[in-house]
Amino acid sequence: MNDLMLLATLLAGPQHGYALKKQAGLLSGQPAMHNNLVYPLLRRFVANGWVTQRKAPGDRCQTRQMYSLTPLGRRTLIDRLAEFDESAARSPEQFHLRVGLFSVLSPAARAKILQSRKTVLELRDQKFALLQKAIDLGNYGGEVVRFLRQSLRAEIVWIGRLERISGRTKPKESKRPGRKLA
Repeated sequence: MNDLMLLATLLAGPQHGYALKKQAGLLSGQPAMHNNLVYPLLRRFVANGWVTQRKAPGDRCQTRQMYSLTPLGRRTLIDRLAEFDESAARSPEQFHLRVGLFSVLSPAARAKILQSRKTVLELRDQKFALLQKAIDLGNYGGEVVRFLRQSLRAEIVWIGRLERISGRTKPKESKRPGRKLA
């Protein structure tokens, strides 16, 4: 997933390595992605033709390496984001990353991702419901399971909202001529 985050940071345009590691870190909830992760990935991306590398002047008279996403890199990123197997569907981080990048995915890919995640959540909720019926969980165990089921149902509601948003392909028409609503 780190490779997807790092490639995704290049969607906005060319970046130098330090900016990439900071932005990719923010995406993962960290202050920065570690150098030992970022630079080997960037070398691999360049070797695969997904990213170009060029020298550029820095702010303090140093030379920086600037990285840019190639059309092949963009296509690879989009294809990899659209791949969403059951393992990815079980991962909140994998799901959130893809939802955050829905604007680059096709409506069919978005629908598949949302349905896959929804199925995983519904199955998990069913298992918790069976657990509640089969076992006396006590006060605190019962609270934990109630909280988890509530969280699952809240995410399922959110997925419904994402499905509605994703289904919008063009702005709604306004009653007044010449004006469109977003």
